[in-house]
Amino acid sequence: MAKHIFYVFLVASSTLIMSVSEYELDEYLVGNFRMEVFSDNYPVTDTTDLVRTTGRNLRSLKDSELQKQLKTRLRQNPVWKRLIDQKRLSVGIVDMSDRSRTKYAAVNGRHMMYAASLPKIAVLAAAHDAIERGELAESAEVKKDMRLMIAKSNNAATTRMIDRVGFENIERTMTAPDLKLYDPAYGGGLWVGKRYAAGGRRYPDPMKGISHAATTEQICRYFYKLANGELVSADASRKMRGYLVDPELHHKFVSVLDRVAPNAKVYRKSGSWSTFHADVAMVQGPDRNYIMTALVDDAAGESIVRQLGAVLDDMLNGQAK
Repeated sequence: MAKHIFYVFLVASSTLIMSVSEYELDEYLVGNFRMEVFSDNYPVTDTTDLVRTTGRNLRSLKDSELQKQLKTRLRQNPVWKRLIDQKRLSVGIVDMSDRSRTKYAAVNGRHMMYAASLPKIAVLAAAHDAIERGELAESAEVKKDMRLMIAKSNNAATTRMIDRVGFENIERTMTAPDLKLYDPAYGGGLWVGKRYAAGGRRYPDPMKGISHAATTEQICRYFYKLANGELVSADASRKMRGYLVDPELHHKFVSVLDRVAPNAKVYRKSGSWSTFHADVAMVQGPDRNYIMTALVDDAAGESIVRQLGAVLDDMLNGQAK
């Protein structure tokens, strides 16, 4: 836990942490960092017509054949097999190619792990919940920060959003009865209990004390609800898709999708710190309609996530044909 709590002091000064994303910080540390100027022309709504599925409890849609396929494909790789057995690799997929028969599968799906920047999606949902409750003004500054938080994974923007919403209200949204995206009965899930900055109080998750946590099952549930307009509300879901679509960081899953599905719509959030790597992509487009996510704790995690992206897309693209 100590490395989770004090990582900002280990990698850079607090000023740098407050101004760049985790990905940009990695680039800085290897000598490739360059500050970019952000445009104000960021999307705030998504008008794409999603291929929606029947809005049901995703857990009830677990498919034994897809589960078998996923387990077999993953365990064919000896490195992945070892990480799965050590509970250092978690994978979840949702096949939405048949609108009448959504299928879900996961490996270590209820094992909660440190997920770096990926749980910023919890801040996004909590912010829209607060907006609908009349607790947060949907100002130009708030909209810009939400886009920076998601598309560029900017830590300063995320910290401003956390300060506006508050840890307790993020928990309120994640544990809401109609969402339960953090639920101890199912291994926990999405949790944000620390600012993405040096200093400030901690509000760790009650199960494992993790500051930025996720399970792949809850990530899949988040995006499945998002696809069906059931995340906070239909209007909030539409707005949140607008922040998640067309990611500006082209690494991990997106580096694969740029090659194999360049015309697909991709709704995505990723995260990296130290040996922890996380990614999720909802892919809608030619011959594709699926969600894939992975959490990895390994020094080669960036490469592993890319390789997983290729394998999972091959599996799920095949399902759609």
